[in-house]
Amino acid sequence: MKRTAIGLLLLALVGMLAFRGLDLVLFAFSPLGTRTAEGTPKTMYVEVPKGAKVAKIAEQLEQGGLISSSVRFQRLGRYYLKFKNIKAGEYQLSSAHTPMQMYQAITSGISAARAITVKEGDNIYQIGMALEQARLGTAKEFVRLCKDKTVMTDLGLEAPLPVSLEGVLFPDTYFFNRTMSLKDMIRQMYKRHSSAWDASRLAALKTGRLSRYELITLASMIEKETGAPEERPLISSVFHNRMKKGMRFQSDPTTIYGIWERYKGNLHRSDLLQKTPFNTYAITGLPLGPISNPGREAIDAALHPATSDYLYFVSKNDGTHYFSKTFQEHNDAVRRFQLDPSAREGKSWRDLSKHPSSPNRE
Repeated sequence: MKRTAIGLLLLALVGMLAFRGLDLVLFAFSPLGTRTAEGTPKTMYVEVPKGAKVAKIAEQLEQGGLISSSVRFQRLGRYYLKFKNIKAGEYQLSSAHTPMQMYQAITSGISAARAITVKEGDNIYQIGMALEQARLGTAKEFVRLCKDKTVMTDLGLEAPLPVSLEGVLFPDTYFFNRTMSLKDMIRQMYKRHSSAWDASRLAALKTGRLSRYELITLASMIEKETGAPEERPLISSVFHNRMKKGMRFQSDPTTIYGIWERYKGNLHRSDLLQKTPFNTYAITGLPLGPISNPGREAIDAALHPATSDYLYFVSKNDGTHYFSKTFQEHNDAVRRFQLDPSAREGKSWRDLSKHPSSPNRE
C-alpha cells in the first residue's frame, strides 16, 4: 500500500512537471496578441540598461499588455539560459511577438530604430524638437551642436564657418536609435545634403553670381515661401529680380526666423521693423544665413529661376500666390486677397499652419 502511494505521488509529480513544461512551451511560442483601440497589436519601447534584471523587464512587458505572465517569462529565460545574454539597448516589442522572439530581441543588442522625418523647410529648432519627442536627445543640445564650430570643422566645413548648420541638414526620413549620438545624426543629415550636390548642380552654381552658401540661403527662403510646389521657380524669379534691382526681399519667414525663440505664431509690425541679421524688411540683401533646410526642388529653383518680370507675390489663401509686376498691381492683389476678411476667413493656408500672411512687399 505504501509503495503504491509513493508510486502514485511520483506519477502525479511527473505529470505536473510535464504539464508545467508543456505550459511553458505553449507560453514561449504563443504571442499574446492584445490590440489597441485601432485594432493594431500593442507595441512599446523597452529600455534595457546595463545590468538590468529580467524581473523588471518582465514586469514592464506584463504591464504593457505584451505578455500574460511575468513569472513565466522569467522562468522561460532561466530555462533557456537567456539571462546572461541580455544586452543593454532600447527595443521595440509587440504583442504580435512570442516571448521567445522577445528574448531574441533583447539579447541581440540591436536597438530599435525610430523614424525621424525632416520635412522640406524644417529648421534646426523644429528638427531638435522632433528628436526630443522621439527621446533621441534634447532639442537644446541639438541646436547647440548645430551652432558648434568644432562640429562644423569635424564635418569638413572650411572657413569662414557659417553661423550654424541651418540649411545643410537634408530633408528626408532617417532611422536613428538611442545608441547613436546627436553628432552621429547630424553627420547623417549633412552627408545626405552633400550628396544632393551632384555634378549638374555644381556646374549650374558656377554659372551664377551666388556662392554655394548664399544659394542655399536663397533656397531656404524659397522653401519657406512655397505653398504649391510648382510655384518654386516663380518665387525664385521674384527674389532674383529683386536682387538685380537692389530691392529688399521683404520675406516674412526671414523675420520670423530672426525672432524664432520668442515667436508665438503672429507677426506684428514691430517685428518687421526690428533689425536682426535675418529680417529682410530691415536689411538689404540675403539674411545672415539659411532660415530652413531646403530640399532638392528648392535648390533647383534657386539655381534655375523661371523667366519673369514679377517683383511681388501675395497669398491667394489656397496655397498658391498672385504674382505682380508693379507695386500698384500688387496693392490691388493685397486688397483683394488679404485685406478683405471674407477672402481669408477659414481659407488661408498660412493661417491654418500658423504662418502670417505676406504683407506688402515694397
